[in-house]
Amino acid sequence: MQQSFWQRILAFVTVFFLAGSIWITHSPSAYAYDNPELLPDTPTPVVDLAESLTSLQEENLVKKLEQFEADTGWKLRVLTQYDRTPGRAVIPFWGLDDKSVLLVADSRGGNILSFSVGDAVYDLLPRTFWIELQTRFGNLYFVREEGEDQAILQAMETVKNCLLEGGCAVVPGLPQEQWIFTLISSVIGGFICGFAAQPRREGQVVAWQWALIFSPLWGILFISFGIGPVVTRTNDWLPLIRNISGFLIGVLVAYLSPIFSRSSSSAES
Repeated sequence: MQQSFWQRILAFVTVFFLAGSIWITHSPSAYAYDNPELLPDTPTPVVDLAESLTSLQEENLVKKLEQFEADTGWKLRVLTQYDRTPGRAVIPFWGLDDKSVLLVADSRGGNILSFSVGDAVYDLLPRTFWIELQTRFGNLYFVREEGEDQAILQAMETVKNCLLEGGCAVVPGLPQEQWIFTLISSVIGGFICGFAAQPRREGQVVAWQWALIFSPLWGILFISFGIGPVVTRTNDWLPLIRNISGFLIGVLVAYLSPIFSRSSSSAES
């Protein structure tokens, strides 16, 4: 159980950076051909070719997306596919434009989710948002535990809520794997700060100059990777308090480590 948990954390970090590198370095056309016979005759915002959703889930999602478009003008669409894909035929079928978001779920890849986003949407939800959204809900560990249906439904619900709020720089919510990563970063930052602050001459209490010199390193680990992801994704104080406590404990342990070493040496002699 413990090994599986740490594997999930490692996979979360790996998938996040892999998805980012693919997004930045490679932006292929999402659809290479037309296959319109796979599309239904009646208009619908959801085309579930892979049958990832139950009939009730699909019905409820259709109602929500249609109501959302009527209320806000944002056009959200869902396509699930496996062996068969309609390709570029979805563009005229749905009339995709600058205010459209298309979620494509395809379980043949390492991450089942991909997004085709209109230019107007990027003003509210930047590219980094879509990378994180894909990484959080489309990774194999989430799909294995929650199912493809929940990956689709939760991703679309997140998009809806963020558009209603006027935009999101990051995906709201702090998964446990991501919080563990921020806690580890905070503790490591504390260790670096504590080691740097150890006195280096007689009578010195804190080597604040060295702590200041190393501040870019421990500051990035603690503030950028430890505190930043927490305060931008949740209003819950508990993970923030834990990360700050982890940083302070790391500082204290590293700072006092020479005292512990001298005590051990004296006890042995």
